[in-house]
Amino acid sequence: MASREAYVPPTTTQQSSSGTAFNTAAAADDAGPTSQYLCGECNQKVLLKKGDPIRCKECGHRVLYKERTKR
Repeated sequence: MASREAYVPPTTTQQSSSGTAFNTAAAADDAGPTSQYLCGECNQKVLLKKGDPIRCKECGHRVLYKERTKR
């Protein structure tokens, strides 16, 4: 059997060719629309972006309801 190299996860801070460091996680936080939800426990409005954990930021409850759009 052939041995395999150990997996090395990529780092979030990288050097570009110009020598400046950038953080890919910070760039992802600024982009993308937010959706507004209501917490099922405390009725607090919660703004979530893509990839955010589905959890109320006030009480930690995990049942969120999407608000209806006003047309």
